[in-house]
Amino acid sequence: MDSMESRRNAIVELINKNGTVNFTQIKKAFPDVSEMTLRTDLKALDAAKRIVRIHGGAKSVQVVIGTDDFINKRSVRNIQAKQRIAKKALTLLQPNTNIFLDSGSTTTEFARIFPDQSNLIYTSGLTCATELANLEKPSVTLPGGNLNRYSLSVYGYSAIHELERVNFAQTYLGITSFSYDTGFTCGSNDEALLKQTAMRQSRQTIVLMDSSKIGAVSSFNICNLKDVDIIVSDDLLPEEFVLECRRNNVTIL
Repeated sequence: MDSMESRRNAIVELINKNGTVNFTQIKKAFPDVSEMTLRTDLKALDAAKRIVRIHGGAKSVQVVIGTDDFINKRSVRNIQAKQRIAKKALTLLQPNTNIFLDSGSTTTEFARIFPDQSNLIYTSGLTCATELANLEKPSVTLPGGNLNRYSLSVYGYSAIHELERVNFAQTYLGITSFSYDTGFTCGSNDEALLKQTAMRQSRQTIVLMDSSKIGAVSSFNICNLKDVDIIVSDDLLPEEFVLECRRNNVTIL
């Protein structure tokens, strides 16, 4: 490994460790490297989507997207479980209703096999919208908002305000993690607020979640187990979780 690659790897490690760093901190960590070289490094790392440059410094990708990695990496992880979840979720669909489809790799699998039927679909996921674009009968809307170019989703006040004007029969929610102490969580406050808005506007909340999400904790709370109606998952849920769902009158599919 050459010195440039080693240095850039070290810069990424520094940024990931701290979440957000300013340029002074980077310069202090690499005192023998010129400012011009460090700025070139940051530009290259940003272009490679390993960090995110901001005014005066840089942020960890994890901080920006609020998840553990890029959606194109998540989309191939536990793919068979996600496909099973998507097929199960199809049995809950009702034609001629309004639904909210959250962003994420599992919801994208759901969108990929969505039937060509009459539904008004709002989705925060660009990957979901791309899959749904292959259909003729559903009406698909992306709420206006800020673009997260890592998770390929929209977020922010404009998106939330638009969702507040719609009444949904069902919300299909993607989540980052679940623990018994914190409930459902994700790594972005903006993402959590958008999900909470969709839930408030919906008569039924359906969580699409493979069993690998259980036991993990992210930074921002979405809701508690009792706040959802149905969990669609694989067949590997821990018995403790199944019992907790029963105690909270949550259906498992």
